Amino acid sequence: MGAMSRFGNDLYSGKISFPFVGRRRLWFIIAAVLVIGSVLVPLVRPIQFSIEFTGGSQFTVTGLSSPDQSLATSAVQSVVPDATTKVTTVGDSAVRVQTDQMTDADTRAVSAALADVYGVPSSEVTSSFIGPSWGADVTRQSLWGLAIFLALTFIILALYFRTWKMSAAAILGLVDVLIITVGVYALAGFPISPAAVIGFLTILAYSLYDTTVVFDKIRENTSEDGEISGRTFGESVNLAVNQTLVRSINTTVVAILPVGAILFIGAFWLGAQTLSDISLAIFVGIIVAAYSTLFVAAPLYSLFREGEPDIKSRNARVLESRERAGQPV
Repeated sequence: MGAMSRFGNDLYSGKISFPFVGRRRLWFIIAAVLVIGSVLVPLVRPIQFSIEFTGGSQFTVTGLSSPDQSLATSAVQSVVPDATTKVTTVGDSAVRVQTDQMTDADTRAVSAALADVYGVPSSEVTSSFIGPSWGADVTRQSLWGLAIFLALTFIILALYFRTWKMSAAAILGLVDVLIITVGVYALAGFPISPAAVIGFLTILAYSLYDTTVVFDKIRENTSEDGEISGRTFGESVNLAVNQTLVRSINTTVVAILPVGAILFIGAFWLGAQTLSDISLAIFVGIIVAAYSTLFVAAPLYSLFREGEPDIKSRNARVLESRERAGQPV
């Protein structure tokens, strides 16, 4: 039997147990520090939004034998020296240049400068303009989509688990994931783009799946406790988290391997910058989702339920029984 299998069996039987519930005060303090730190990130590094949200001008140069990005930046700044410029390579023979909003005269001058530095006919340079109202519509619809997603998630989880407290713990875990992921993303200096928003929403779905699997085991353990259980409610929750720990680790590792390959090899090494936004959001989000399920959502659910009279009474009987038997309480 391999070491990992023995480790998993020991976790499942309770021979090895990590104190996810017993040390929850420490985990909550760490979670609060991470959330507050993420909220304060804009004070250190203001969140940047892509041209789709702020509006601006976009140029595409095609028919290139060598799409050198530095040429595009120098061409734009030769016309508008203080222009904010973002250049990405599109395929093997084109570059996309996004800038602040320009006047018609500047747009024509930049198009001519791009054609000149790349040595292509002016017909190979196209320009377009994205208005800020389009970005406002995208932002509004994204927020509505997020609100509807959270509301439906709360209702469906409450119906499935037959308790609103699991829904509340899961939703707070999702909010924790979203805030920390956006904070790390902003700290990395990446602009928030539509692709990044898709990544954030994808992470919420992944985190919800991970939390549901763990909560399903928690429901199974706590429903089997009954009156003769030798475990307190918190111990049953903690056992369920430990029993699903290997699955959570395996799922997280399997999920981040392809995303990490896209991010570090595809985007950072090979220069496929169009993939960096969504892959960074998903890469960070997967790791934060695994942490949040284990250290935030499950301990929160235990905290919510331990105040109920039936559970308080059963916990007291378990502890009294241990005390009479001379066992550690």
